[in-house]
Amino acid sequence: MLITFKSHAAQDLIMMKDLAITLLGIIGKHLGERGVIKADEMPAAIRKLEAAVQDAKKVHPAEATVHPGKDDEREEEPLHLGQRAYPFLDMLRESAKEGADVMWGV
Repeated sequence: MLITFKSHAAQDLIMMKDLAITLLGIIGKHLGERGVIKADEMPAAIRKLEAAVQDAKKVHPAEATVHPGKDDEREEEPLHLGQRAYPFLDMLRESAKEGADVMWGV
């Protein structure tokens, strides 16, 4: 299932339900049929999400070396939280700048 986040300050953001549940849980929200992150909640939400991304980077540091071999022989690592959270973080930051709420289910 897909969840669409909307804000007057940014383009709509569509993500998978499991990712939405994870990201909203980090900022202290739950995924209901409808919801909102109010403009005054945005700074705290951004701080919590940025902290979670930093923690994820400690667990999954970027590869410092290039492994030899053909590209098709290498297995791709799944995206970690930091990579998956950036579009949502961008939306929150833009919304905070504009004083706009972020909503879903509307």
